[in-house]
Amino acid sequence: MRTDTFDFDLPPERIAQEPAFPRDSSRLLEVFPDRLRDGTVLDLPILLQPGDLLVLNDTRVIPTRLYGKRGDTKIEVTLHKPSNRNQWYAFAQPGRRLRVGDTIDFADRFSAKLVEKCDGGEILLEMAFATGTLMDALYTHGEMPLPPYIERAVGNRPADRENYQTVYARNAGAVAAPTAGLHFTDNLFGALNAHGIKRAFVTLHVGAGTFLPIKSESIENHRMHAEYGVLSPETATLIMQTRAQGGRVVAVGSTSLRLIETAAQDNGKMLPFEGETDVFIAPGYRFKAVDLFLTNFHLPKSTLFVLVSAFSG
Repeated sequence: MRTDTFDFDLPPERIAQEPAFPRDSSRLLEVFPDRLRDGTVLDLPILLQPGDLLVLNDTRVIPTRLYGKRGDTKIEVTLHKPSNRNQWYAFAQPGRRLRVGDTIDFADRFSAKLVEKCDGGEILLEMAFATGTLMDALYTHGEMPLPPYIERAVGNRPADRENYQTVYARNAGAVAAPTAGLHFTDNLFGALNAHGIKRAFVTLHVGAGTFLPIKSESIENHRMHAEYGVLSPETATLIMQTRAQGGRVVAVGSTSLRLIETAAQDNGKMLPFEGETDVFIAPGYRFKAVDLFLTNFHLPKSTLFVLVSAFSG
């Protein structure tokens, strides 16, 4: 299919630059086969049914956006996937002039050496720091890697570290938030519990590749960046029990949906999963385990909008 099939006009002024407060007051569009209906995220308890199962991604975003210099040139680096203990795949701007062996200095005794230039604009960096761990250095010097459509004049705002994290985040490793989950609050979870709606968690460490647009003329030529995920035996069992009892599986976010569908078998059976997934869901895909899908509004010509098109028709 042609990529421009998934293009549309998105006026920049329609993109919210700050989150709604409280989070669960965000607007929600309910999509039916023959109509649309407006509401808010607070409506979820009455839109769902007792026995339904919410599956949420509990990954925790780490501050992997770094600003440094190579000589006199300013370099912005976003780490997006670890290769081993201190080597990370990353995207850099500007990246074309970087050469293997170059050193990027981020702070006193915190730097990175370019080990390899990879396909798709990726680079592999060897991180160097004097004390503590790499995570210590990132939390001291790094910033939250906000999506490119969130505009900041210079770096993060103090509230970004909290606003760009779900209230249930616990497994550190993502470089982008599973944004559908940002709308949930403890108050909303209480209301969902009262309506008999269950929840389970998966972990998919979202990579910076989720920000990348499809640049090829056809979607079939796009290469997805792999992301590491875990779907536990307990969650697999709960998904199968829910469907067997007539409940519906509700994927909260594209990351949860992609991991569930990676672990699901063609016969609908769920198996535990741990590893990398690069599944690209496009129109024509036959969904195996997800019945309902809660997602955010996505950019034109993005893999996420293609996925939404595949699910909603």
